[in-house]
Amino acid sequence: MTSTPSATRPFRLADLGTLVVMPWSGEAADGADMPYLLAYSLGDAADGPEASAAAIERLLTDNGLPVGGDLVDGTERPSLPVGLLVEAGQAVLTMAPLKAQCVPPPEWLAAVKSRGYAYLVFTTRAWPEAAPGRAVAPEALAAFAGADETLKAAAHVVLPARSLRG
Repeated sequence: MTSTPSATRPFRLADLGTLVVMPWSGEAADGADMPYLLAYSLGDAADGPEASAAAIERLLTDNGLPVGGDLVDGTERPSLPVGLLVEAGQAVLTMAPLKAQCVPPPEWLAAVKSRGYAYLVFTTRAWPEAAPGRAVAPEALAAFAGADETLKAAAHVVLPARSLRG
């Protein structure tokens, strides 16, 4: 008799591939700057971009973030297992078992200080052209971040910005 294992494969960070968190800010509908974080993989996991996309989707859903679903407002969900720490000119995104950090530009830091939160777009869509250390033109960022394929394959989250000072 053959049986199918009921246990799911353990989550491995390596399955995500190279994960990038890119900060930027831009004018929102209210006329003030909105701090954004775009998280994506280069799609370079050992099993390719499809494996990276599946691993990111699992990471997001395991942390209560629907892919392609409604906006999750973390300011109203203090128990959300996703966090944003902004300290010493850095932004650190945390969700079990991941911790990713970036160094945002001054205008992003000013926007997050003013608003008290950032808007996270964490997409399962790979963007291999935007590797760390490689300059990304604002037009390329706008095209990728604003593409329907990117937005529909993403979790959208408003994350309160926390600091070590409280």
